Amino acid sequence: MPQPEWGAAPPTALITGGAGFIGSHLAEALLDSGADVYAIDDLSTGSIENIEHLKARERFHYMVDSIMHVPVLAELVDRCDTVFHLAAAVGVRLIVESPVRTIQTNIRGTEVLLELADKKKKKVVIASTSEVYGKTVRVPFKEDDDLVLGPTVKGRWSYACSKAIDEFLALAYWKERHLPVVVARLFNTVGPRQTGRYGMVLPTFVTQALNGQPITVFGDGRQSRSFTYISDVVWALMKLAECAGAVGEVFNVGQDVETTVEDLARQVKAATGSSSEIVHIPYDQAYEEGFEDMPRRVPDIAKLKRYIGYEPKVQLPEMIDRVVAYERRRRSPRRDGASLPQTRNDPSMTLSRISGR
Repeated sequence: MPQPEWGAAPPTALITGGAGFIGSHLAEALLDSGADVYAIDDLSTGSIENIEHLKARERFHYMVDSIMHVPVLAELVDRCDTVFHLAAAVGVRLIVESPVRTIQTNIRGTEVLLELADKKKKKVVIASTSEVYGKTVRVPFKEDDDLVLGPTVKGRWSYACSKAIDEFLALAYWKERHLPVVVARLFNTVGPRQTGRYGMVLPTFVTQALNGQPITVFGDGRQSRSFTYISDVVWALMKLAECAGAVGEVFNVGQDVETTVEDLARQVKAATGSSSEIVHIPYDQAYEEGFEDMPRRVPDIAKLKRYIGYEPKVQLPEMIDRVVAYERRRRSPRRDGASLPQTRNDPSMTLSRISGR
């Protein structure tokens, strides 16, 4: 097994999309390991609420801005040793409704970041997605499998295509310019702070069940997914950043346990004690006419195990219980009577926040 390049977390890390679901958990773990953390997020899908508990920590610095703002991103890249590139337009609903934004954010944002990182050869861990496997029917998915995407007239595939281009570009920077990059293809990651606003299935089901609303399963419910808890994903990302042998490689990050969406709905209903009815909604009604879904998503994680000794710790029943508990706590009135933090962009947050001035 390749030996780590560092004995601990990188001394200074930049997280793009740092106020997002995954980014906020990664920031917390890096801080706990002793790293200095810089985060940038335009709050288009992230939330200040996700990092509210980190603001008081001396080693945490955040910026509300777009990664397209080159002067700001350039300064942040200069300050760090390693970049975790998580910023992206994500979620099926957002992809279907805003394909231009999806393509521009994912491709242009990654292009800008890699160009800046290359100037001083900063290591970049790129978060990709299981979506790149497209309509591949052979499971489990292996990192060197062919990618089978749908036609360009189906906007649903624009996300998968944009992330595949991100991978090609990152690996090209490694091969041609020796920029150290690692690509992590994330499968369905779940946990506290994840929102169902953009089509993420578990928080959507939990919210519906707790509200006593119908639990809406799209299609026939036989499509399957493999869910991974956020702490396992964060651990893998940190270890991949440390592992010298991971540079120039692509890794599946997930669990190899398969669950149908119908069964997930049943498990959520049982875990919440809800009386909600499970209803099926055709894809055409849920998204758009002719929408195509991936029937199965199961990763082969042998490579990840071989390189960093990865073993997912949290199984689906516990994942569901933790998400339900989090949502119930979030709904409970705060003892001090205060409202939850605002999540809109604050124009007063400039580089003075980064510099501590």
